[in-house]
Amino acid sequence: MISLVKRYRYLLARRVVQLGLLGLYLAGNVAGWSVLKGNLSSSLLFGTVPLADPFALVQIFATGALVSMSVVVGAVIIALFYALVGGRAFCAWVCPMNMVTDAANGLRRALMLDKSERKVWLGRGVRYWVLGLSLVLSFALGVAAFEMVSPIGILHRGVIFGMGMGFAAVLSIFLFDLFGVKNGWCGHVCPLGAFYAILGQWSAVRVMHHQPSCTLCMKCKEICPEKQVLETIGKRSGAITMGACINCGRCVEVCEDNALSFGVRRYIHQNE
Repeated sequence: MISLVKRYRYLLARRVVQLGLLGLYLAGNVAGWSVLKGNLSSSLLFGTVPLADPFALVQIFATGALVSMSVVVGAVIIALFYALVGGRAFCAWVCPMNMVTDAANGLRRALMLDKSERKVWLGRGVRYWVLGLSLVLSFALGVAAFEMVSPIGILHRGVIFGMGMGFAAVLSIFLFDLFGVKNGWCGHVCPLGAFYAILGQWSAVRVMHHQPSCTLCMKCKEICPEKQVLETIGKRSGAITMGACINCGRCVEVCEDNALSFGVRRYIHQNE
């Protein structure tokens, strides 16, 4: 039991955080709790501290609209946290869609769909094009384009206020990841993930690699949803610095050589 818990410790921790946040938002909007009120786009912590989605704010600015100072402050708080500390951790630890895509990819592995001859190619750079397109459309249409169709927002609001037809959007992402592209939504399409990859590329908390302990079993790459971030595995010690890393910890869990762990990156004289 202990080894099983150790193997899935970060996965379990992520689910606790994700479900806990959903529960707090639900309690805030339904039962009137003051811990978290609102949604992922804009909310209040303890009824006082504003929190806001910085990517949503950038889209709003692209429309030319004005927002309240509390929204700006809330977006700056979130942006600074991920830029300086968490990196792209939002995708693995906060985003509710991560649970949907993880379920799809778990079923994909169980059904061995990756071993089939049918391959669908989609470059990981697509998400950056979608990010840019979101800003262009926001400017052209005068509305926050991605926020209007975001399955992340649809799922989050659906849990709090009722899913309705939003279930179709969530199901489409699940089927896309299951039968289409492995890690398709989070790893190839989602502009919010691209935004946090750019924002958090210099963040402090990182997966650290100890090269002398590595036996090149490559179990880390098999499980990683962003395999390209582990390009230095077995080559040199140091932090996994690519902004696309979501700090999910799955590589740490499956590494039987204890060659991977979480740590704080060094910015001076770092051996990477």
